[in-house]
Amino acid sequence: MILHDYRPSGNGYKARLLMHLLEINYEYREYDIVEGATHTPEFLKLNPNGKIPVLELDDGTIISESNAILFYLAQGTDFWPTDVMYQTQIMEWLFFEQYSHEPNIASPRFWLTHLGLNDERKQMLPGKQEAGRKALKIMDSHLQGRHWLVADQYTIADIALYAYTHVAEEGDFQLSDYPNIQIWLDRVASHPRHSLIKDC
Repeated sequence: MILHDYRPSGNGYKARLLMHLLEINYEYREYDIVEGATHTPEFLKLNPNGKIPVLELDDGTIISESNAILFYLAQGTDFWPTDVMYQTQIMEWLFFEQYSHEPNIASPRFWLTHLGLNDERKQMLPGKQEAGRKALKIMDSHLQGRHWLVADQYTIADIALYAYTHVAEEGDFQLSDYPNIQIWLDRVASHPRHSLIKDC
């Protein structure tokens, strides 16, 4: 299989992390999204939405959207529990990540580390950061007394939220304000195969 990706992306990092944890061999193709590489006619044939990551299966099937890729790869593994209520709770966190967390953690990081701040981004930054801190507070409160987000086991909910949380300080978020998140981040990173993946 082929992972079409941009290495600094946390969304792509999710897929890479799970594939490394599951010891899945794959070909890696990188696209510079800043330079518009995902808006070429060739890439748009893979994903008309012009976004990475895209997972191309051996039979040519295309899966886009990072959390959909996680869902596909996790089937039949410990990262996707068999209990329906646990599955439902995982989905809650995946939707939370894409709606409340990723837009507000990832955008400040991308602006500050890659794009720079123009007038529009300067205006938007405080609001994004405020919403990002709210998302982190929700996570931190939930993790009080818990090892993992769902079912007391490492699932794709943790992978999805780890991706941008562990680099949130690049968006000027202070992770020291969230002690339960810090403990959880260390727990995720302690997996024996975690160190084999290049960071986002």
